[in-house]
Amino acid sequence: MERIQVDVEAVVDQLIQSDAIHNGLFVVGCSTSEIAGKRIGTSGNEQIAEVIYQAMQKLAAKTNVELAFQCCEHLNRSLLVERSVQEKLGLAEVAAIPVPTAGGSMASYAYKQFKDPVLVETIHASAGIDIGDTFIGMHLKRVAVPLRIDQKSIGKAHVTSAKTRPPLIGGVRAVYEISHVVEEGSCDE
Repeated sequence: MERIQVDVEAVVDQLIQSDAIHNGLFVVGCSTSEIAGKRIGTSGNEQIAEVIYQAMQKLAAKTNVELAFQCCEHLNRSLLVERSVQEKLGLAEVAAIPVPTAGGSMASYAYKQFKDPVLVETIHASAGIDIGDTFIGMHLKRVAVPLRIDQKSIGKAHVTSAKTRPPLIGGVRAVYEISHVVEEGSCDE
């Protein structure tokens, strides 16, 4: 457990230091089985979930994001959020309560910690972390960009993270940064 705590704290510190995560929804996909070195969905562990949850709370506090914990495929990868988030964003609620055998240990643990937990069908998060190859991509906004961090694992689980950016539209004349604006004529179409 000490190694897992050191690993997850390193990941969270690197995400905070990246300054790429701020505001919006942050999706957490996590297999506690994979962290323990087992095959996903076979050895859920709420003690590991507690360590991950505490670290994600630190991330939320330092970056001002709202956390969404992804459930496993037995609950169609629905997401656990606070009801205030669900109501504010108009997210579609689904009827289930995550338990270790249907939803996963991480979502089950988080459900017990939230003030007013609710499951939603889908979100469009601004960033996220995938611990144990749980495939969070379906819950990220359309243009995801990998966040490269030095820490590549938590326990035995592979870790990836991503942020999102708005789609770039336009063509050769398009400007994407204000520092590149040049007033050399106009586009009178």
